[in-house]
Amino acid sequence: MSYSDDRRLLIEIASMYYEEGAKQSEVAKKFNISRSLVSKYLSKARKLGLVEIIIHDDLAHPYRLLEEKIVEQYGLQEVICIAPTGVEMLGKRIGTAAAKYLARILQPGQKVGVSAGTVVHEAAMNFSPKNQLENVKFIPLVGGLGQEHMALQANVVCELFAKKSDSIAVELHAPITVDSAAAKQVFMEQSFIKRVFDEGKQADVALVGVGGVPAYSTMTKTYLLADSDQMKVELSDRKIAGDICYNFIDQEGKLADCTWNERVLAIDLADLKNIPTRIGVSGGKEKVGGIRAALKAGLINVLITDEETAKALLD
Repeated sequence: MSYSDDRRLLIEIASMYYEEGAKQSEVAKKFNISRSLVSKYLSKARKLGLVEIIIHDDLAHPYRLLEEKIVEQYGLQEVICIAPTGVEMLGKRIGTAAAKYLARILQPGQKVGVSAGTVVHEAAMNFSPKNQLENVKFIPLVGGLGQEHMALQANVVCELFAKKSDSIAVELHAPITVDSAAAKQVFMEQSFIKRVFDEGKQADVALVGVGGVPAYSTMTKTYLLADSDQMKVELSDRKIAGDICYNFIDQEGKLADCTWNERVLAIDLADLKNIPTRIGVSGGKEKVGGIRAALKAGLINVLITDEETAKALLD
């Protein structure tokens, strides 16, 4: 039997190196062999299964298995979970994680479609000025809100991203909703509006919030207070799981049959699905139904959320 095949010797060398913490030079001296031969024997011990090196990445990345389960269940590209936190900090924490993810994946010359909302705004606020993006363009995927919640508007979010990264922001001069389906058709045919939505359809990446049922939606509550009784009934009959890019969706992630969707100025769900990377940023128990619906329909293929929400999505 050759020297390197002597398992007992390999175990002794491996024990001295790995368990006793001896240097390779010390091992070489004890066994009267060269240092390079020690290295070869240690490698041989690993190949034979005499030594097993375990990296406990669960300590540094405790949600890896949870993320993998969600990726597998919903067929996603990637899932990022953050530690559970209080409601008041949840949006900021998810937004910060989204900002880091976006900085990691963006490439020069890409177009980024952006929706509105609290978490998306937090992503823009926490986007590092170090991330200088050559010829990257941020494009609104939804109309604005006039004087209400101005800081959360898609136009403002795009401007924030562009300012932080020395890139380009496109402005969409359109309201979030109009008075009728006919009015929506007129608005969407205006060249200055159509041009922005057409550019949004060509985005390489979409960063979108996912809302829960209308009762929990900050944006829609602003309009529902002064809206028709018919719409209030439509949005409270439990046929709506949540919203994405201001489109209300049912439990399967399909466009819900309601007056709101006939009037909202936002990217179509079919066009959203054609964007290669669709990052959904959302969390909280009231958002689970909306997130699950969006995942079922493939409206997003990357999810950034918190541990509690992620676990609920597996139930």
